[in-house]
Amino acid sequence: MSALVPHHSATLLVAALVSSCLVSGARAQDSSPWQRDSHSAMRLLAGSRSGPVMLGGIAFQLQPGWKTYWRTPGDSGVPPRFDFSKSENVEAVTVLWPAPTKFDDGAGGHSLGYHDQVVLPLRIVAKSPDKPMTLRADISYAVCEKICIPVEAKAELAFTSVASTEDTALSAALDTVPKPVNVGDAGPLTIHSIKRDGKKDVIVDVAVADPHDVHLYVEGPTPDWALPIPTARDSGTPGIKRFAFELDGVPPGVKPDGAALKLTVVGPDKAYEFNVNLP
Repeated sequence: MSALVPHHSATLLVAALVSSCLVSGARAQDSSPWQRDSHSAMRLLAGSRSGPVMLGGIAFQLQPGWKTYWRTPGDSGVPPRFDFSKSENVEAVTVLWPAPTKFDDGAGGHSLGYHDQVVLPLRIVAKSPDKPMTLRADISYAVCEKICIPVEAKAELAFTSVASTEDTALSAALDTVPKPVNVGDAGPLTIHSIKRDGKKDVIVDVAVADPHDVHLYVEGPTPDWALPIPTARDSGTPGIKRFAFELDGVPPGVKPDGAALKLTVVGPDKAYEFNVNLP
């Protein structure tokens, strides 16, 4: 048995379907299809196209209990690796890193990374702003629960939208990236001082109103440095949370004096990044 649809209702229905298709098409242009494996998925996101520098993103989804890693994985793990060399009309791509979470690594140490889902913002420079641009990414990353599984993924996406449907998601992801500041800057969470204690110990004092759920991570000047995750110590001073780490993991033959370190302070709501020279 067939039903009759009034002409006015049919017109509205067709208009709604056309509108839905247009919205779906717009979304499809602003993100690549999900590339899925057994425990994760990834895709590219495109921000609005305006000017020579554009915002994009790499979105990861992880199954419950699984994680992937920050640029410095901690005591164990494998950082993601990205190859954008097959892109068209792309001069440079900079990967921005949201503040990580610290996990027990199951071997007595800790790893640094992400769970559930994360978007890594990309700052993309076009060779010619007025020409078509396609981002192609070859990505190697690891997903871990009790064991780690390597993943190889490929994705590509053309940047075409004047007003992207992913702008809100990319802006939110950008807000989770630690903000660059200087030692001693005023703020609710800042590094007060950094000093040496003997030949191997480094002491970092963080000025903070509430010391709960505040973490410090340290990176050396090159990827072959493997400095440990700082541990909390009693500062004996209200408003100061003290961290310490040993100068272990320095490359053989390298003197650490004056080395350029990157310190990341992560609080419950905000995170900040400090570039310092080791005393």
